[in-house]
Amino acid sequence: MGKRITFHDHKPKTLSLQQAVIEGFSKERKSIPPKFFYDERGSALFAAICDQPEYYPPDVEQAMLTRLAQEIADLTGTGRVIFEPGAGSTAKIRLLLEALRPLAYVPMDISCEFLKQAAADLVDEFPWLPVHATCVDFTHSLPIPETAPPGRRLAFFPGSSIGNFSPQAACEFLTLVHQQIGPDGLLLIGVDTKKDPDILHAAYNDAAGVTAAFNLNLLHRIRNETDVECNPENFDHQAFYNPEQGRIEMHLVSRCRQTLRLNGYRFELAEGETVHTENSYKYTPQEFLAQASRAGLREVRHWVAEQDLFALYLLAGA
Repeated sequence: MGKRITFHDHKPKTLSLQQAVIEGFSKERKSIPPKFFYDERGSALFAAICDQPEYYPPDVEQAMLTRLAQEIADLTGTGRVIFEPGAGSTAKIRLLLEALRPLAYVPMDISCEFLKQAAADLVDEFPWLPVHATCVDFTHSLPIPETAPPGRRLAFFPGSSIGNFSPQAACEFLTLVHQQIGPDGLLLIGVDTKKDPDILHAAYNDAAGVTAAFNLNLLHRIRNETDVECNPENFDHQAFYNPEQGRIEMHLVSRCRQTLRLNGYRFELAEGETVHTENSYKYTPQEFLAQASRAGLREVRHWVAEQDLFALYLLAGA
């Protein structure tokens, strides 16, 4: 790949998909962790979700990043080592690179092949930028590879992905980021806001059905990679806003009574029973800054988009 790019494969020593299916389907309320959405096809479908007109976060956040790039750079300075958990297509970091002029960039993602291609594309576009792509389950660890240079760090976590964590897990993740950036480090994070439930509902139930395909792709992955006897056509996509919890919930709904089998296990699903696949928590600025404070991070600056659609926060290690 050339001397400007390195690739590091940290095989996740965490729950395998097969273990997740067995554990998740054995619960009274069945569930699968959302990190398993992101095989190669799932990553591509998520990128397609970001192009849907109803899914406002990418457009709003990208407009904010474009408008605020120089202001952010004035606050962070240049020459930092940027690492991005869940980097995906690396579309958003592109909006900041010229202003931030990092010493190196470390994209992290669980989908290895997708990450390799995204990193290669980035180096083609920014030949001056050393890239150290790291395949890892970032929900458990944030390893900065030894090939990356030392220097002040900036964690970049756009896209409101923090909402996929429970509040307790979000605090634990922010604590992990705090430990990795150190006392002179910074975190730039995108967080979705509480707003009109109709806007939220439309965002997760797009007319083109891309989010539905993304959710249902999890069943195709389970069937292909674990040999579960299941028919994805026996499930529907469901997403709704839970105001008491302050979150969007995504589920797979069984369209009929059915039995799934895996390695001697039998999982019975009634008609209408759901498999909970994802949460997306929404935060007011006050709620999120309190969460960050619990993780030992302090506010440098935050920005809120028009109509309170989305927020960006620049936080520092205490």
